[in-house]
Amino acid sequence: LQSNSCSPGFAEENANSEEQTMIKTTGNTYLASPNLPDFCGCSPGWSSAFYGAECFDSEVHSYLKNLGKQKSSESQNIDAKKVELEQLLMMETKNYRKTIKFYQKLLQKERRSKGPETKSMLPKLRGQLQEMKSKVQFLELVKKYVQAKQWGVESYVLPTVIHNGKTDTMDMAPTDESSLLLYYNTEKHQCSNQNGVRVLQAGTPLGLMAYLYSRNAFLEGYVQQFLYTFRYFCTQEEFLQFLLDRISSTLSSASLDPSTSLTKICNRSFYILQAWIEDCYSVDFATNTDLLGTLKEFISSKVASLNGYGERLLSLLEDASARRSGSADLCSGVDKCREESEEGRKTLHSLCKKLSEDVSRKNFYWKLSKGMGPIAQYQRERLHTGSAVLPKPCCSSFTEESSVSLARADEVGPVLLIECSAQQLSWQLTLLQQEVFNKCHPVHFLNSRALGVKDKCVTVPKAVSAETVSLKVCNLFLSKCIQDQYLLQLLKNADSISTWVAAEIVTCHTTKRQVSLLSKFLLIAKCCYEQRNFATAMQILAGLENLIVRQLPAWKILPAKVAEIMEELKAVEVFLKSDSLCLMEGDRFKTLPTIPSAHVLAMHVQQLETGGFTMSNGAHKWTKLRNIAKVVSQVHAFQENPYTYAPDFKLQSYLRQRITRFKDADISALAADNCANFHQIPAEKHSRKIQDTLRRMKATFQ
Repeated sequence: LQSNSCSPGFAEENANSEEQTMIKTTGNTYLASPNLPDFCGCSPGWSSAFYGAECFDSEVHSYLKNLGKQKSSESQNIDAKKVELEQLLMMETKNYRKTIKFYQKLLQKERRSKGPETKSMLPKLRGQLQEMKSKVQFLELVKKYVQAKQWGVESYVLPTVIHNGKTDTMDMAPTDESSLLLYYNTEKHQCSNQNGVRVLQAGTPLGLMAYLYSRNAFLEGYVQQFLYTFRYFCTQEEFLQFLLDRISSTLSSASLDPSTSLTKICNRSFYILQAWIEDCYSVDFATNTDLLGTLKEFISSKVASLNGYGERLLSLLEDASARRSGSADLCSGVDKCREESEEGRKTLHSLCKKLSEDVSRKNFYWKLSKGMGPIAQYQRERLHTGSAVLPKPCCSSFTEESSVSLARADEVGPVLLIECSAQQLSWQLTLLQQEVFNKCHPVHFLNSRALGVKDKCVTVPKAVSAETVSLKVCNLFLSKCIQDQYLLQLLKNADSISTWVAAEIVTCHTTKRQVSLLSKFLLIAKCCYEQRNFATAMQILAGLENLIVRQLPAWKILPAKVAEIMEELKAVEVFLKSDSLCLMEGDRFKTLPTIPSAHVLAMHVQQLETGGFTMSNGAHKWTKLRNIAKVVSQVHAFQENPYTYAPDFKLQSYLRQRITRFKDADISALAADNCANFHQIPAEKHSRKIQDTLRRMKATFQ
């Protein structure tokens, strides 16, 4: 089994139960519900939007085709293959969990005793962990492929999908598929043996929604791409009504036979609805109480009494609301199912994170070089070449002897910034940045022009709140589409850090202290971009490029090696701006945590949004929307692999207080009160100039 390129981690929706349930009420049998593992996770995930049809290669196809043949001469049906696949996945994940725990104990033993036998076993065990990781990743990918193939209809049935709705919020379209969707043909496709494959090029809003029911919609990545971008051509209310109409028209007449079109349409409607809730609750339902109320009312009145989906969807909504509000104690049926299953099958992501946190706190304290010199090369190599299964480096908290009381950050001033190492500060700033980055969603980066986001030369005014930003200018979403404005908070946080960097430097009262702080911030920025925290690195660069800061005399006496870091940071900035997918190249983003620059990513999306979204016949360009979805999908990709440095809450509290103090500071006013910010003329030379001036003035009167 080989690791597939589109599966950097495990999906969080794993579960153990594989029972096919049938809902019965008062002696009547109704539509069969999909099994719990399928229900516990319908979202295709970011990899589906990013890789599209390439997410599932030929190896996945052949493995599923041959699954079960070794046990029986007859070809197994899909349900039998799903059961066997679930058993294999459960077994491999349990073996991986046991091995990683054994590795953890062995690593602790090696740190204590340093025995030769233990040292010789560790490399072999690492190889076994990598092999097990690849096996489970591959099985997860096969499982996702099986889920993606369910409940789809052929393209000629799509007009039936449209006319199955009793009422639509949009005008009814003709039954001809060519009037709804436009395709183009390709000579060869990697995931098909056919000579030619039709690829969706454009479609009307109604046609694009109907294509969600296509047999290959999940396999092509269309569903996830649609969930990211549908706001360009329809509102959340219109999309919800489209799904609810299909459910209403097919729920009562759908049979238990999964091969009928009505059953497929009904089940696919529920799957799409749940995928939407799982992936976009925070940006669509949490910000629109009317939309959420409409959905809850429909489920309670028309679905809950007939189908098992109803209660589960309501539980899913409650869980999503609880997670958003931080109420972790609220756990309903779906989460209970998830928790019970995760006892026997830990995901790779959670296992690796736990191992990293537990082991690194005890054993991975790296001694940093004293002073402000660069980090040792071997330390950087260890930071960047570690595998995802192995513990990541952690910074221990300050010792009692060297810690400084952080009760009042104003009293401490910038002293702590100079005393702490650049690595310590970069780790804590990275954790602070990760906290705000994990709250964002790919949809937040869409239609940013309407929020007033422009290039760095024209930033969003700090005095303007998110609520007062006008959406009438350059609004690419439909006028009635509600847009979450969290991107403005993300950019304001970035501006606050840049202003803090500049303020700390210009408020130093001596040139020597300014040189120390300039060196420290440059080294922090270097550490950040080396550990792929490009957000903080670019924020520090923006603070150092402040017009007042760039004119400080301290730059002239800055050590040459430290001054070279400034050019490195500018080169990194050029690299980030060169390509919208530059951080997704290779495999490093799968094993190493990454935080992109929010402003740079927003500018890339704005560039893709330039130009018309519709063709001459009024059809929306799906190729354009697909490219936008691919770029913003990297947000979820980076969020799947978090940093696991040990938090130093005292240092973080200090940094928060300093950033809050200077976030709205006027750098020019701060610099004017400090003589160290001006070029000083020597006293003798200054006195001589005054005497020469007086002599010339005296000569004019004689």
